[in-house]
Amino acid sequence: MMTFLDVFWPGFLVIMGLMTILWVVSVFLKNASIVDIFWGFGFVVIGFYYYWQTGGWEPRKLVVLVLAIIWGLRLTAHLAYRNIGKGEDFRYRGFREKYGAHRYWWFSFFQVFLLQGLLMWLISAPLLGAQYYDTYDRLTVLDVLGMAVWLVGFVFEAGGDFQLARFKAGASNKGKVLDTGFWKYTRHPNYFGDACVWWGFGLLSMGGGSYIPVYGPVLMTFLIIRISGVFMLERSLTGSKNRYSDYIRRTPAFFPWFPKKKD
Repeated sequence: MMTFLDVFWPGFLVIMGLMTILWVVSVFLKNASIVDIFWGFGFVVIGFYYYWQTGGWEPRKLVVLVLAIIWGLRLTAHLAYRNIGKGEDFRYRGFREKYGAHRYWWFSFFQVFLLQGLLMWLISAPLLGAQYYDTYDRLTVLDVLGMAVWLVGFVFEAGGDFQLARFKAGASNKGKVLDTGFWKYTRHPNYFGDACVWWGFGLLSMGGGSYIPVYGPVLMTFLIIRISGVFMLERSLTGSKNRYSDYIRRTPAFFPWFPKKKD
């Protein structure tokens, strides 16, 4: 019987192979931001790989795989709809200008694609943990709690994305701040939801008897809050929207709660 690492290490090669192919495509398109669209779909692929390679308790395996498919494909479809035809994202354009187009085509392989591939592989650990171990051949309290946390996260993430897309589509909303719906209770419902989704996977991994892979949700939450999500977006929005400072004062940054009253 293969060990956890016997499955996990080849998963790294699967992800890196996909990222290398994606990088080649990005060089021809001159658009490194296609990696963002692939992010969710990459977890679907690695989830299928773990399912194929493991012999854990089948019902839990199916639950984890189906939830990964729903989350990953929804995120990929959303980002594809939002980004395709809009050119390269401003973050990658900034890197391209900083390093020069003559260097960035190969530099992006390490800075963007291999780095995100490494993070994807590390974060995917609970998908394997929940499918590999079968310490409990039944759904446990942790499994049920994991599915509930996943559902809350998915509703916040998908609902927040939908509300923001509809808000931006309104011409009269230009320059305004969205502070209704999920956005009334947290400034980043989509990021909060994303973190909850991965804590749901972490709880499912624990439900199967695998606890170490819970570092995956910890890493994902740290990245969302401190690196590529909340911190980066807050810094750009505070300077570009006059009313955002008041929105910050009234509305929790991450965990949903009732807003303070307006002055």
